[in-house]
Amino acid sequence: MQIRLDGLENALKRVAPPLVWVHGDEPLLRIEATDAVRRALRESGFDEREVFSVERGFKVEALLAETQSLSLFATNRLIELRLNAKPTKELGQALAHAVQDLPDSMRLLASSPRLDRATLDSAWFASVDRYAWVVPVFPVERARLPQWIAQRLATQRQQADADTLEFLAERVEGNLLAAHQEIRKLGLLFPEGRLPEEEVRQAVLNVARYDAFGLADAMLAGDVARTLRSLDGLRAEGEAEPLVLWALADAIRNLARLAQARDTGRAPATMMRELRIYGAREALYQQALRRLGSAELTRALQAAAGIDRIVKGLTRGDAWSEMTSLATSVAGAGALAGN
Repeated sequence: MQIRLDGLENALKRVAPPLVWVHGDEPLLRIEATDAVRRALRESGFDEREVFSVERGFKVEALLAETQSLSLFATNRLIELRLNAKPTKELGQALAHAVQDLPDSMRLLASSPRLDRATLDSAWFASVDRYAWVVPVFPVERARLPQWIAQRLATQRQQADADTLEFLAERVEGNLLAAHQEIRKLGLLFPEGRLPEEEVRQAVLNVARYDAFGLADAMLAGDVARTLRSLDGLRAEGEAEPLVLWALADAIRNLARLAQARDTGRAPATMMRELRIYGAREALYQQALRRLGSAELTRALQAAAGIDRIVKGLTRGDAWSEMTSLATSVAGAGALAGN
């Protein structure tokens, strides 16, 4: 059953089916949709979570075994499946088998890039669809971007005039992660109410924003010393932790997608065009890809997710210290070792 993204929150007020599958090529919206599903299931008592990343070396048998095992603590469990590429027929058939007999104490959450027509028309997907909510995520069209920004500002109890909204839309060039970062930044810098046009322009163009992305560039280039100087400077200037984390996480997320493209035989240059990586930054990403593999980048993303929990006050820790460890590890100063 297909569920529209704008109808997901209402749908989650009901009991979720055995599987919720979120797919699309817009990372921010996909992340937010899976967060909403995860939050609703947690509120419904699904406190235990197991995460599978589908990458080289992934075993379908391990997933099937997990869906058939009972929790040691007799709790409800969420099994999360993160795909970076098109699902294989083997995985699809395994999911079709799993969802038919999934116990009430277990739910599956899958997230993936956009599913193509061949996948949606396959026999195994038809079997999955009977037991699932399928949530497609589509990019926000350029013409709708100012309205989208206005809606996001409204959640912060802020408003902006048409010229300011258009200016913001032009600055982010359709990159919703960048737009989200700027909106969050405005929420930190300005009180609720009408945003002052000129001050917003200055805030968006402020050198501190460049410094945050300069930090990401230093990390990509493998320049550990400059990475440390940038982090120290941003911390001393009082830059907001969420903004610095977004700059780091966005670069790592792009790297992970490029590495996945490389591993599947797809030209990274093509993916760079899709991710809107141009000019000098192409060389920076190529440098990083030469020293980092998909498994290391997956662990880096998991570390970034842990830091996000610290920033939000959900777990204890020093966010700046953790960001320093993450950024210097990606830059090459330390190993992103597995468990």
